[in-house]
Amino acid sequence: MPKLVVVGSINMDLVALAPRFPAPGETLSGERFATFPGGKGANQAVAASRLGAEVVMVGCVGSDLFGRDLVAGLNKEGVDTRHVHTIEGVASGVACITVSGAENNIIVIAGANHALTPEHVAAAEAEIAAADVVLTQLEVPLAVVAATAALAKKHGVPLILNPAPAVHLPPALLDEVSYLTPNEHELSIVMDAGSTPFPDMLERLPGKVVMTKGEHGAYHVAADGTFVHQPGFTVSAVDTTGAGDTFNAALATYLPLGLKPAMRMACAAAALSVTRLGAQGGMPQQDELDAFLKDVS
Repeated sequence: MPKLVVVGSINMDLVALAPRFPAPGETLSGERFATFPGGKGANQAVAASRLGAEVVMVGCVGSDLFGRDLVAGLNKEGVDTRHVHTIEGVASGVACITVSGAENNIIVIAGANHALTPEHVAAAEAEIAAADVVLTQLEVPLAVVAATAALAKKHGVPLILNPAPAVHLPPALLDEVSYLTPNEHELSIVMDAGSTPFPDMLERLPGKVVMTKGEHGAYHVAADGTFVHQPGFTVSAVDTTGAGDTFNAALATYLPLGLKPAMRMACAAAALSVTRLGAQGGMPQQDELDAFLKDVS
């Protein structure tokens, strides 16, 4: 069982289903509303736990009903929440999500996630030192990501950074990251590359980037310059929310097997995740992923 530490956001997702996305200034009648536990960090922690990893979550929630529900949900999923901190007088993070067809628009309000500090990460140093992989994202302060990367490097633990929401990253941080996992749009922002074709962007960071491209799968340029493409898997999509988080969780969970098999498992897990509603609701169990891969092999 691989050991993962996930440092990142914990949100409540407020999801509205609609026949289409409203135009600016328009009031549109929706079809359905639901709340789901979310946040990139929590999503990735849950997805990895369902795939058989032993997961420690490092993050913050508010002292509100959402916060209590979010921690209880993580515990129910088998995630170790000893390093999930409740911040008094602060609201838990939320994501307002509109879903139309298989596409979504998302507004994230950080709340307690921005109260996560490098000191919180330092308190989890023993868990990071014992991990097989550390996984983080950009829905928490960049100083927290930098502290996480420094500790992972100190202990020789591979670190995966999912750069979302994307910002231009300092070279010193990129040097400490083992794998960067953007989509094509995020990669362009991270590298300040404008309209540069993605193969050229990948070649600028050989061995470092695993880029996702939706139904087309994932791409990587190895340290020796070899171009690697893992095709996506064909499924009937219901809700794409959380597909990227599932990909990252699976990549981290299976990384000890090697990057290429991990990319295949990650693409398959992400494909399965879009066949059900909700970011965490669609994340597969390990036996579901095994059965899916057996059917498509």
